[in-house]
Amino acid sequence: MYTTIADTRSAIQSGKSACEITLHFIEKIKSHQHLNCFLEVFGDTALEQAKKVDAKIKDGTQGGLAGVVIGIKDNICYKNHKVSASSKILEGFESLFTATVLQRLIDEDAIIIGRLNCDEFAMGSSNENSAFGNVLNAADNSRVPGGSSGGSAVAVQAGLCVASLGSDTGGSIRQPASFTGTYGLKPTYGALSRYGLIAYASSFDQIGTFTNSIEDTQELFNIMNGPDEFDSTAIQTKIETKEPALSNQPRTFTVFNEYLNADGMDEECKLFLVDTLEKLKSAGHTIKYESFPYLKELVPLYYVLTTAEASSNLARFDGVHYGYRNQEAIGVEETYVKSRSIGFGKEVKRRIMAGTFVLSHGYYDAYYTKAQKVRRLVREKTNEILASSDVILMPTTPGVAFTFNSVSDPVQMYLQDIFTVHANISGNPAISLPLGRHSSGLPFGIQLMANHKEEEALLQTSKLVESIVNAD
Repeated sequence: MYTTIADTRSAIQSGKSACEITLHFIEKIKSHQHLNCFLEVFGDTALEQAKKVDAKIKDGTQGGLAGVVIGIKDNICYKNHKVSASSKILEGFESLFTATVLQRLIDEDAIIIGRLNCDEFAMGSSNENSAFGNVLNAADNSRVPGGSSGGSAVAVQAGLCVASLGSDTGGSIRQPASFTGTYGLKPTYGALSRYGLIAYASSFDQIGTFTNSIEDTQELFNIMNGPDEFDSTAIQTKIETKEPALSNQPRTFTVFNEYLNADGMDEECKLFLVDTLEKLKSAGHTIKYESFPYLKELVPLYYVLTTAEASSNLARFDGVHYGYRNQEAIGVEETYVKSRSIGFGKEVKRRIMAGTFVLSHGYYDAYYTKAQKVRRLVREKTNEILASSDVILMPTTPGVAFTFNSVSDPVQMYLQDIFTVHANISGNPAISLPLGRHSSGLPFGIQLMANHKEEEALLQTSKLVESIVNAD
């Protein structure tokens, strides 16, 4: 019930009110509290919004998302509502403004139901780093939902909202989408405004969506993308995409040999990928196998640059201006030290220290400058490959969702992002499609990556791949 935008429209047309739909989700969230995906339900304001939407429906002036209930990751700002990035350092803080992408959804009469748990400051691949406890995977409560947007993924997976917003810095939408059997889109860098997103690494961060269909992904992207005077990195033209439809047009898929044969790849996930390629080939599409020599450099490159940006971005959380302040501290310096030491979690402190190190005198050129040069090589190689290919097809994750506390080594946890960081480094749009099913019963995704600003091709090709894989 109400799993897609189309479902919601049908319900409205058949006489259901936006208030009834909103109450349905509020009650369902209550019965799924054990999943810990909602940090706060905006019950009162959601119902107020629903009443306004019902009045518009009565007048025939409603927007395109009338009655569609959406959840937001707890690092996306919503005026007069709390936002904490799942951290104690922002305890009690209420936003003074609304993120641009969120405002565009509200302008189309979407109803914002609540804020969703995540890894603290979007730093993590398992949602085990939240100051407010783990989010549980609805498919198996002993397993992680992925991260950092774990709450956003599970909210859609468990049917607690129609769609949700997350952020993707190195795979934080696509990886949890793979683990929860949802559609996760990371748009082209700059396609969606970052105004109102609490920054982790500014040159990597991108807001995106979790949905239950490619059609919903496309519709939400169309509404949210476009230039924004409040974000200088936003693309200055709107990217228009048509509703995904099946086409017989032959397409070219590139597969990287290094990705297909990567160490640690689950055998079933690999066989499913190979089988998908055979199906595409049998349907008349071209499969190109190429070498991408930078696979082993991607994760180290990503963590050098993102931690450097994080150490700068998170300097503002000092215990002085807003949020948590240690009451025992005496003087400015002690206030900084004690507030940040207690307010930030272990993983956030680890990344701040790593970033401060790579930016420090004597190490800047050895690490940060060198990483920027490698980033340019990755972009150039990716652009070169996509010049003669429609999309790059690859795994989303090395395997299915792992159990809690089973990955304790930080480096091993960072390697969970091995297939997703590529799109953030190069800035390309990428999507995880929930097409795989493991013998364990757990879902896993296939990832497609397209040229910059080619969300149209990405979504149309996604529809094609989905139809071919599901033809059996």
